Amino acid sequence: MKGSFALAALLLGAVVSVGPQIVAEQAGSETAIFAGGCFWCTEHDFEEIPGVLRVTSGYIGGHVANPTYEQVAGHHTGHAEAVEVVFDPKRVTYRQLVDRFWHLVDPTTADRQFCDWGGVGGPYRSEIFYLTNAQKRDAEASLQEVEKTKAFSEPIVTKITPATTFYRAEEYHQDYWKKNQIHYKMYRAGCGRDRRLAQLWGAAAGK
Repeated sequence: MKGSFALAALLLGAVVSVGPQIVAEQAGSETAIFAGGCFWCTEHDFEEIPGVLRVTSGYIGGHVANPTYEQVAGHHTGHAEAVEVVFDPKRVTYRQLVDRFWHLVDPTTADRQFCDWGGVGGPYRSEIFYLTNAQKRDAEASLQEVEKTKAFSEPIVTKITPATTFYRAEEYHQDYWKKNQIHYKMYRAGCGRDRRLAQLWGAAAGK
């Protein structure tokens, strides 16, 4: 499981705990927050989208201020692993990001994603955290469209909820897929993420 991999990374390097962070990369940029299971994978997938300026791994939706990875992974805080996506709305809209989000997750499983299991309200749940009423409307409209067009019979259980404080994760988690490419690829393949996405979404998986 990813927890043991992350613990090894923790033992190998110093960890810096940083508080909540919302950064405007440039004038007119906007922010979105998504939870899609392992934030190493979710960060990678959103960083590949044209128009996305920055993706930060972190924690949201819990009841403890400034949580650490160990607290979150230990199911002590109620947070989800999530990503904060700063994007240029002239190049990619929030609705387009939400539409893409569905194809990056398994929305049929509650409180887990792929091989990562967290129990009720666990850190690996999929969830959309909206920051404005406009984002809520777009997310709900996107969900309605997916409900009409999905090829699978299982119900969608991913929640759409108002955003709370987003806490930046420890530095060793940021851009993990770039810093530790071999281990990241082994983890992603071993967890069965892409296989399950292909089962659910077919050719649209990840797109």
